[in-house]
Amino acid sequence: MLRPLISDLKNNLSLRPHWMNTVMFFCFYMTFIYLPWDIFVKPLADDQEVWFGILFYGWLAKLGGALHWIVYGLFAFGLWGMRSWLHPWIEIYILQVALSMLLWGAFENGGSMSWSALVPGGFFILLAFCFYKNRTLLKF
Repeated sequence: MLRPLISDLKNNLSLRPHWMNTVMFFCFYMTFIYLPWDIFVKPLADDQEVWFGILFYGWLAKLGGALHWIVYGLFAFGLWGMRSWLHPWIEIYILQVALSMLLWGAFENGGSMSWSALVPGGFFILLAFCFYKNRTLLKF
């Protein structure tokens, strides 16, 4: 009974490179574990969300978490099915994450850039470029 499911899973995972599978599993984690906890369980006083390098608290953070939930759910579904509509939206979102990392680093260091902002920001720029270069894999 499990053999066909495992075979289907292996076939699906073979559709994309390992780095793309890692992003897909991260999207599943965010959709089904972290964001439901963040939105429904985490106390309002402790809630924080970052968009474009700006930190939001309280109800605005809950709203940002709900938007993140929609985004990660769509990306998980799109990556699982290798949907063509994912391009260019996943690249744009990942570039927004890179921009947020760079802005956050600049805000936290009084306007100057640090390695703690440049390294993750550069990583996400590279990730967006990888999705762009592999956009032809998204064909269903």
